[in-house]
Amino acid sequence: MKRDLLSILDLSTAELHGIVDSAIHLKALRIAGTDHSLPRKCALGMIFEKASTRTRTSFEVGMFELGGHALFMNPDDMQLGRGEEVRDTARVLSRYLSLIMIRSYRHETAVELAKYADIPVINGLSDKEHPCQILADIMTMKETFGTTEGLRVAYVGDSNNVCNSLLLAAPMAGYSMAVASPDGFQPKEEILNEADCVNARYEICTSPEKAVSGADVIYTDTWTSMGSENEHDARLRSFAGFTVDDALMQNAADGVKVMHCLPAHRGEEISAAVMDGPASIVWDQAENRLHAQKALLTMLLGIK
Repeated sequence: MKRDLLSILDLSTAELHGIVDSAIHLKALRIAGTDHSLPRKCALGMIFEKASTRTRTSFEVGMFELGGHALFMNPDDMQLGRGEEVRDTARVLSRYLSLIMIRSYRHETAVELAKYADIPVINGLSDKEHPCQILADIMTMKETFGTTEGLRVAYVGDSNNVCNSLLLAAPMAGYSMAVASPDGFQPKEEILNEADCVNARYEICTSPEKAVSGADVIYTDTWTSMGSENEHDARLRSFAGFTVDDALMQNAADGVKVMHCLPAHRGEEISAAVMDGPASIVWDQAENRLHAQKALLTMLLGIK
């Protein structure tokens, strides 16, 4: 039976840890210059409603290094852009491809694509979740701390798709979370209900200082996601005081590390001193998107 990854909760705890361990292994192979090829030629279709740097590059390079092929697919260049129904596109692409990755504005689009596709569908980002990002994040935390069990992760900023997946993955990886967002930008009730159902340990607060108190990891993201550009000035006012800077980091645990899924806006959600400073593991985090994507691809294809 085919597998999809639309939500981080589509993975079991064992599968999540298996992907992370596989990603670490594939990273070591790459450093050693050892190939890990797919046993047969595979093709990945990549549908991008939203622009991308890390998602596109990591999946495209990942498929190339595994011996497969990736196709960039802009909806404006497809019949999707002319009104073809998602279900029809799903059925046709299933005849050509081995997998589909979609980066969509609406989570429902990815769900519908997966419903009608006969091949695995990966959520490369939607308005609800960003599971691929969180696989790389958990890999990065494990590399940095040796384990993710018992870590305190503070998320400061807009409770967006990244925050949602990070929160839902917490019980599988063993960390607890504190989310600090201004009123109106906190996690939605739907996500908190899902988090409660999986017994996630978390607290929601409006004080960044409280959230980062004793934190091992401080995580932030842009305050203005794609599709919200017209809200930029208003968001700057709403998020005043939520910048991850040296002053805020003084409230965290000794040895605290800082993560950002990128793109970053220095001087807004994070200061340049922190972003480029010794506590930042942002670049390891970005690199690990490649290794995590490769591990995910091989898992969905049933390849050891």
